Amino acid sequence: ENRASWSDKIDDALWAFRTAYKTPIGCTPYKLVYEKASHLPVELEHKAYWALKYANFDLKTAGDYRKVQINELNELRDQTYKNSLIYKEKTKRLHESKIKNRVFNIGDRVYPYGTVELSQPDGPNFKVNGHRLKHYFREDVPKLVVPDLETFARDH
Repeated sequence: ENRASWSDKIDDALWAFRTAYKTPIGCTPYKLVYEKASHLPVELEHKAYWALKYANFDLKTAGDYRKVQINELNELRDQTYKNSLIYKEKTKRLHESKIKNRVFNIGDRVYPYGTVELSQPDGPNFKVNGHRLKHYFREDVPKLVVPDLETFARDH
């Protein structure tokens, strides 16, 4: 498809996002805003003041109903906030359960990639980070062979 046609699809993409269930808030963004399940775009209601007046509804009753809806919306938002806190707490606990508890003392050398202790036949052992080592496949390494630098081809 052509990248220029993104504007034709933006409405459908937004509708899909707004009507998809979100785990952290425990409902869809549409339900959070409008306090009801989403309808097809053709079925949307107009809840404006002028629409109520035009349809000859009792304005006092409609106003009271709107106040009740606003209170219910506030309760729904509070519940959603609690759901998001519960979700964050669960993900925090899951993350912290995977972390290893380690104790470090002053003067300890910390090697983040796995410590490997190397030994030398004529010197002391020492520790290095594992990611700094090259693999050794048990091939015989000739000792005291100094390559003649003149025999190597020069790459210019």
